[in-house]
Amino acid sequence: MAKVAFVGLGVMGYPMAGHLKAKGGHDVTVYNRTAAKAEKWVSQYGGKSAPTPREAAAGQDFVMACVGNDDDLRQVMLGKDGVFAGVAKGAVVVDHTTASAAIARELHAEAKKCGFDFIDAPVSGGQAGAENGALTVMCGGDEVPFAKAEKVIAAYARACNLMGASGSGQLAKMVNQICIAGVVQGLAEGLHFAQKAGLDIEKLIATISKGAAQSWQMENRYKTMVAGKFDFGFAVDWMRKDLDICLSEARRNGAHLPVSALVDQFYSQVQTMGGRRWDTSSLIALLQR
Repeated sequence: MAKVAFVGLGVMGYPMAGHLKAKGGHDVTVYNRTAAKAEKWVSQYGGKSAPTPREAAAGQDFVMACVGNDDDLRQVMLGKDGVFAGVAKGAVVVDHTTASAAIARELHAEAKKCGFDFIDAPVSGGQAGAENGALTVMCGGDEVPFAKAEKVIAAYARACNLMGASGSGQLAKMVNQICIAGVVQGLAEGLHFAQKAGLDIEKLIATISKGAAQSWQMENRYKTMVAGKFDFGFAVDWMRKDLDICLSEARRNGAHLPVSALVDQFYSQVQTMGGRRWDTSSLIALLQR
């Protein structure tokens, strides 16, 4: 059992922190910007809540965080009442936010100066993965603190790997999102074509899902996509945030991402249709207008 703080109880963080308490058996203190959410978590799982990230982090062996973006992360980590102001020397801070590699490296360097460790550890698997304790975690940082953190992360992960130096976890998550963007667009076009061609969708998927076209998106989203239901996962707003990170990094490192850039614009059109909170499979809605 470890003493763990969890900062940020959104759709991902809330169940992740719950697994730390219920499955991992850790002594968990939570912080959330909306205090009522933290109190709800405590009433459900036990543990404690703290009024600031600084107080949540004080005296902990590990501090986990999962917030919105670079700006949120910088505030919750480096602000006057942030995690870095309260965390103990020798502790490990693990950030599950999908953010830029640049801020991961910045926070890693600052943590080293202060005598503790920082691991960037974005996750894949969505809300369902968080709730089921089956996330994939991509980490960047140093080997010794990673080995310590991996044992705690295991409470909500089915896979957790160190990808390389600080920032490598965020870079790996960018690859994940780049791949997903192309797969979802391809699946949307295929299903749209199948409907126009009058094919039996169930027979079609039963057949092609056994071959090279198979994907997680096909297995888990084809039914809801053809039904026009888009309330089953990662929101379009968040995907656009992630793709912006990918495209910005590509401009920096010279990678060419023409499909990702195009799909990002398709998601922009979904937003204008009122689909900001629809899940990423809603790309098919553009084709069926």
